[in-house]
Amino acid sequence: MKTIDLEYQRGPGGPLLARIYQPEGPGPFPCIVDVHGGGWGAGDRLNNAGMNQSLAQSGIVVAALDFRLAPEGAFPASVADVNLGIRWLKANAASFGSTPELVGGLGTSSGGHQLLLNVLRPRDPLYASLGQDRYAEWDASLRYVVACWPVADPWARFVMARRLEKANLVRSHAAYWASDEDMKLGNPQRIVESRQFTHLPPVLILQGTADDNLTPDMAERFAAAYRAAGGEVEALSFAGQPHAFIIRAPDAAASIEAMAAIESFIKRHSAAATDV
Repeated sequence: MKTIDLEYQRGPGGPLLARIYQPEGPGPFPCIVDVHGGGWGAGDRLNNAGMNQSLAQSGIVVAALDFRLAPEGAFPASVADVNLGIRWLKANAASFGSTPELVGGLGTSSGGHQLLLNVLRPRDPLYASLGQDRYAEWDASLRYVVACWPVADPWARFVMARRLEKANLVRSHAAYWASDEDMKLGNPQRIVESRQFTHLPPVLILQGTADDNLTPDMAERFAAAYRAAGGEVEALSFAGQPHAFIIRAPDAAASIEAMAAIESFIKRHSAAATDV
């Protein structure tokens, strides 16, 4: 495996980088874009480094993105960065031993939220305006998506945070969302329930039952809505596990089981893509 940092976008604040984790060998390899969490306002492309190294060692290319963080990257700016990052990865997939048809995505927490918005509406002008001079032939649609403890319903999470007086979560919402209406507009749960999506790729959702960062039923509600809308969903629940459990304790039995499920899901859907 080799790693390299590449610039995929240059904005007013300077370059935004993607860390590429590339397996050894000729490929073609499955390929994913990784969107990290951090309450929309913290973290970087190294947040999920342990997960990404494990996936690359198993034969999966990973492009872990930096993107603008709140308040500079408040909604929808960071979602647009991710949209561009997906299109950039598709345009350059061959350089990393993959193909555009094999590109999927993985998002954790608020990164899962931002990834899901692009998954559901990859050509939405609100998200797809960047880089049209360079990547107009590509869109941000993905073959499949892995959502780890995603903030699939930010409005429900905000209501919970206020009720339970979780000051850190309330602050992160206030920094990212300009209004309640924006929080409802950029809400994957509402998009699926109201049938306002354009794409429904297969999705794998991983959720711990001891996650106090989200409402207890968030993953279950999103999975149910996705199935009702006609989408293919695999939802895995991990008893007693907290928010970001794979990142917190990568060597724990639950984390090892979860990583094996992620790897299997990615390779299964990548193999299906090559059979088309």
